[in-house]
Amino acid sequence: MHRSEYTEANRIAWNEAAPKHAKHRFEALRAEVQQAGYNCLDPIEQAMLDRIKIAGKAVAHVCCNNGQELLSIRNQGARRCVGFDISEAFVAQGRELSEISGIECEFVVGDIYEIPSDYDDLFELVYISVGALGWLPDLGQFFGVVSRLLAPAGWLFIYEMHPMLDMFDSDQDEPPALRHSYFRDEPYVEAGGIDYVGGTTYESSQMYWFHHKMSDIIQGCLDAGLGIEAFREYAHDVSAEFARFAAFDIKPAMSYTLLARRVAEG
Repeated sequence: MHRSEYTEANRIAWNEAAPKHAKHRFEALRAEVQQAGYNCLDPIEQAMLDRIKIAGKAVAHVCCNNGQELLSIRNQGARRCVGFDISEAFVAQGRELSEISGIECEFVVGDIYEIPSDYDDLFELVYISVGALGWLPDLGQFFGVVSRLLAPAGWLFIYEMHPMLDMFDSDQDEPPALRHSYFRDEPYVEAGGIDYVGGTTYESSQMYWFHHKMSDIIQGCLDAGLGIEAFREYAHDVSAEFARFAAFDIKPAMSYTLLARRVAEG
């Protein structure tokens, strides 16, 4: 399949997931974003934003879903916040949350690989949150998009599921056991829905999850002219899929942070 066919299939699946997520969580989220000082970020994310000194900076959240993290960043004094996502349904949720909260953010719907050049060189931070990279069939091209969005010396911050988790099945009842190769090339094909909010399954359109090794992620940054500033791995789950692994003495790396910076040209 062509890259655009994969992304179109995933767009349909995410649009199907949006009302499922809203059923379980959206009313509570509507109330939360209207509270003074709304912030859904965890201490690790917050520490990174403090290191970057986010106040006054323009921020792009790529694969932003409903934008709750972006609203949190804007609430901390970011100058301009723009969320990009392929799902019309989740972008509509983000726009609603922004409107009712009074936290000003922009939301742009479309294929992440085709973000208009109007946004090139605009952002001092591109932020990628949990569960984004696995939906992307071409990681090298994606980091090329990230690089062109960044202003000179701009930051990339990734807080993601560790790719080691792709070696396991999230519904295992026993302690972690290897099920899949870390060097898998073919995407995982699923049709059981994406309701990590309510924890339900449903018959969905076919969707595709792509395994990217940690070396693919790091090298993708380097190839796109992004110098690695910091990288750390963690034993806690950020995906809502593998939280039960925390109870086991033997566990894989479950999440990581990566901080990179656009290298000055010339």
